[in-house]
Amino acid sequence: MTMPVGVRGLARWIARPALLGFSVGALLAVLHCQLTDTVPEGAWAPFLLFVGLSLTLSLWFTGVHGRRALRVLYALGEGRQPATPESLLKALLEARTFPERSFAFVLQCWLLVSLGLAFVFVPLVGGTWMLGLRLALMGLFLGPLSALFVYLMVARRARKAVELVAAQGLSPLEVVATAPPRRLRVRRRMVLFTAIAVLSPSFFILDASVSRTLDAVDAMVGAPVHLQREAAAQASQTRGLAVAGLVAVLVMMTAYVGGAVIAEPLRSITEDATRIAQGDFRPPRIIAAEDEVWATSAAFAQMQTQLGQALTQLQRAGLQISTTTEQLVATSGEQESGADEQAASLNVTSATTEELARSAQQIAGNAESVSAIAETTFGAAQTGQRGAAAFLGAMQRMKEDNQAIADAVVRLNKRVQQIGKVVEFINEIADKSDLLALNAELEGTKAGEVGRGFSLVAAEMRRLAENVIRSTKAIEQLIAEIRDATHAAVMATEAGLKTTDAGTVLAAQVDESLSLILELARQTSHAVRSISLATQQQQTGTDQLAAAMGDILRVTEQNYAATKQMAAANADLSTLARDLKRAVERFHIAPGGDA
Repeated sequence: MTMPVGVRGLARWIARPALLGFSVGALLAVLHCQLTDTVPEGAWAPFLLFVGLSLTLSLWFTGVHGRRALRVLYALGEGRQPATPESLLKALLEARTFPERSFAFVLQCWLLVSLGLAFVFVPLVGGTWMLGLRLALMGLFLGPLSALFVYLMVARRARKAVELVAAQGLSPLEVVATAPPRRLRVRRRMVLFTAIAVLSPSFFILDASVSRTLDAVDAMVGAPVHLQREAAAQASQTRGLAVAGLVAVLVMMTAYVGGAVIAEPLRSITEDATRIAQGDFRPPRIIAAEDEVWATSAAFAQMQTQLGQALTQLQRAGLQISTTTEQLVATSGEQESGADEQAASLNVTSATTEELARSAQQIAGNAESVSAIAETTFGAAQTGQRGAAAFLGAMQRMKEDNQAIADAVVRLNKRVQQIGKVVEFINEIADKSDLLALNAELEGTKAGEVGRGFSLVAAEMRRLAENVIRSTKAIEQLIAEIRDATHAAVMATEAGLKTTDAGTVLAAQVDESLSLILELARQTSHAVRSISLATQQQQTGTDQLAAAMGDILRVTEQNYAATKQMAAANADLSTLARDLKRAVERFHIAPGGDA
């Protein structure tokens, strides 16, 4: 099975060596039993059946163990879980711890199978306790070797898995923080691996030697002397060579895988260090390993990250320093050439400052005059406001008087109308009296001498009635004249009211305008006083400015001398910046190298 490109199928690829380790271990056990004649002649079929069944169960349990130990990695590979940073870190931890868990699982399976051979298989075939002991010891010594072989193969693939998972979006610093290195374990692992690699083959050689010796003795006892020696020697040599070859293959395979497990991360670290020394700086990568080698790899990744950041900052700083020094050199030249112009400008500025001081004195005098005028204006505005207030009061009183006159004229008009009605009533009575007197006079005339006195009285009453009628007519004429006069008076008073209303409005407007003028005059007075004070301060400031301009002129001359020295220093700094830029450009930083 080839190595996956991403996380798809990665968990199954990591767990595959466990199946191979069980199969190779079972094959070696069967070959050892065949070479040493451990299994009796009639028990080979049950033995192979028991071994096949045990191998099948072990392979099935291995698959279940792999799915449980690599649960998140299986879910990522099958697309059942999104590739978030949290899930990637969990999958990375699973891949990191899977070699040790595989070692313990394979060792437990071999121990269970060995105990099954000793306590189940041997009683079933009627074997002796020696047969059970040999089978149990074979499993006990072959199990650690098989588990070690599986551990080394799984460790190589687990490292690749860690690198592939980290490549899905995890930075080296995140990986190191999630799986911190554990130190002081290489020595313990080396002692354990050496003990397994030495003791397990030694047991096989010892077991095969004892078995072959016993077989050779049995053969020599039942055969002629010279034939016994030749056959025993030939059989012992053949089986000894076979056992030695089998042991050599086991030791070489274990040594090769163990050497690769130790050498591969160191070789990768050496390649990266050599590439960095040659100036090829790429983004840091995760070099998976165990124990002290993992600590070295983590420290190297952190060093690469920090070195990339430092080189990037150094390149930026070098470029900025180079640009800045060039600007400084150009600026120094401009400053040196502009120093004389600045001195000349300062001389002109000094003369201008003196002229400004004289102008400030004149402005101060004018400000005092304006302040006096503003005070006078303020007083006049106050007087005008008081007069406008008095005028407004007089107009208000005039309005009230006109209103009273208008009311009196209206009442007079009503009374005149009432008098006219009375005169009309009197006139009607006089007309009736005149008619009655005429009738009475006619009746008296008709009566003759008897009615003469009555006629005289009637004639007199008629004259009185006519006089009354003439008087009422005169009164009506007077009433008409009074009515016309009162109507004219009403019209005049209404016009007077309108005029007084307009005058009152105008007086109110004048009063409001004078109030506004008064407020503006007050503000103007305050502003003029502030201007006068500011002008006095300005006069003091211009005197101080004139003194300061002399000091600035002296400092400018000193700066001119310092500018020449700075120009020389900037030239030296520009040379150093070019040297720094050439030194930093020796390193080629790939995109992402400073991350």
